[in-house]
Amino acid sequence: MARELLPPHVAGYFSAAAGTGAGLPEGIADWSAIRFRPRVLRDLSDIRVATTVLGTPVSTPVLVAPMAQQLAAHPDGETAMGRAVAKHRSLLGVSTNTAVPFADIAATGAPWWFQVYVTRDRSLTELLVQRAVAHGARALLLTVDMMALLSPTVNPRFWPDSVGKARMTNLTADELAAAGPDATEMDLSLTFDDISWLAQLSGLPVLVKGVIRADDAAECVRSGAAGVIVSTHGGRRMGPSVSTARALPEVVEAVGDSAEVYVDSGIRNGEHVAAALAMGARAVFVGRPALWALAARGEAGVSDVLATLTTELAQVMLQLGVSSVGGFTPDLVASTGR
Repeated sequence: MARELLPPHVAGYFSAAAGTGAGLPEGIADWSAIRFRPRVLRDLSDIRVATTVLGTPVSTPVLVAPMAQQLAAHPDGETAMGRAVAKHRSLLGVSTNTAVPFADIAATGAPWWFQVYVTRDRSLTELLVQRAVAHGARALLLTVDMMALLSPTVNPRFWPDSVGKARMTNLTADELAAAGPDATEMDLSLTFDDISWLAQLSGLPVLVKGVIRADDAAECVRSGAAGVIVSTHGGRRMGPSVSTARALPEVVEAVGDSAEVYVDSGIRNGEHVAAALAMGARAVFVGRPALWALAARGEAGVSDVLATLTTELAQVMLQLGVSSVGGFTPDLVASTGR
């Protein structure tokens, strides 16, 4: 439905993946390849899917990932996305490149975390972070996987001028102009030390998004991260990257109880959510399912996605013999990939 409504360059951008594009379907397939070991004779009269994420209560462990160019999907962009998230008492990730004012996102009532790309001109990152904090962001998602270069046919930089092309509008035109033409490019000099820099700048917990190795996860936590997000940027990091279904167990083992672990990329149904929780994720982020739904039916579409995934999770929990999100344990999973 969304593809019929969207211009080809927008639909192409939303669906694009790195390299040959094979990493995206392979990542989904790895989640689907997981097999379970259900329990029996457990009291399942009260199935509870509520949990907390960095102390924030949520009614579902299905959260919405930060995604750019949402105004190209729907005229209300993150405002519609936030309203749906608030309705389901979930949590919203907000992109550095959002074209919607932070004040409008905050007004939806959804708790939100701000996704941070550190720019070459760090004063721009500092301004964005400070403004996000002022409008109620509860955590920062430092994104460290460098997205693959996209084809000019779908790269937003080459889109025709339109409201959907806007980015970083929480900075003023004067601020962007003063910084120079390359100032908004991603800073390739990032190190683990920048985790504490962002924490001190914002006063917020910092999660590191794009971690798929145990050693990196452990170093993030030692450097002050409150959590990590196992992510391949929805298959955009690089084509032959390991999938998040395969990477999650080693990251969870490396982090232990010292930080919270989240996962995204390829989560498409309640069984996938259950598998992630069993392997130790605190919650999952969904991206494209919410974005396509936003394009197709606005707030109502996103609401349907969150309701469907949460209902499916509750049904899987009944079959697994798990009455609460806290009852998931690794022994429920027999296989973690193909």
